Amino acid sequence: MAQTTLVHTSCLLFFFFLLADLACCKEILVGGKPSAWKIPSSPSDSLNKWAESLRFHVGDSLVWKYDGGKDSVLQVTKEAYINCNTTNPAANYSNGDTKVKLDRSGSFFFISGTKSNCVEGEKLHIVVMSSSRGGGHTGGFFTGSAPSPAPSSHALSGAPAVSPATGSANSLNRRIGVLGFVGLAVVLLCL
Repeated sequence: MAQTTLVHTSCLLFFFFLLADLACCKEILVGGKPSAWKIPSSPSDSLNKWAESLRFHVGDSLVWKYDGGKDSVLQVTKEAYINCNTTNPAANYSNGDTKVKLDRSGSFFFISGTKSNCVEGEKLHIVVMSSSRGGGHTGGFFTGSAPSPAPSSHALSGAPAVSPATGSANSLNRRIGVLGFVGLAVVLLCL
């Protein structure tokens, strides 16, 4: 009897931690693919357009994949973003595999370290949801909820805006696969 209680308690703890993990932070591959950090071929291919249907939350991380010998990612102010000013970034990343944790709510601005690329549209503006606006991920899965509006000129002028984020399919699929396998093993032990 004591062994059965221990097994059931272990199962409940596992599922609690499983749900807590799935509700946690995500790694979001910028543009949804490794080759996305580049000059867009048209305005409809811009990274801001990509971000329209996503919701970003505090604790998520943005991940860029690019050729570090040819490009870089700069985290900048709103003014530097608008003017493609590469001279005094808040952060400069050039290793080709950049990961930036979104540690607060509000706007984040990123531009290419190559000014001409920025001028041609290689830049990204996101707005991180505040936890008081219904934050947190719904179970860590893509929920199919209505997309949020794109950052508009009002967002750039300082008006509050609701914006983007979800994780890349590869990152999410790996987590689900590993957690699913472990979950199946625990369920079989609990039977």
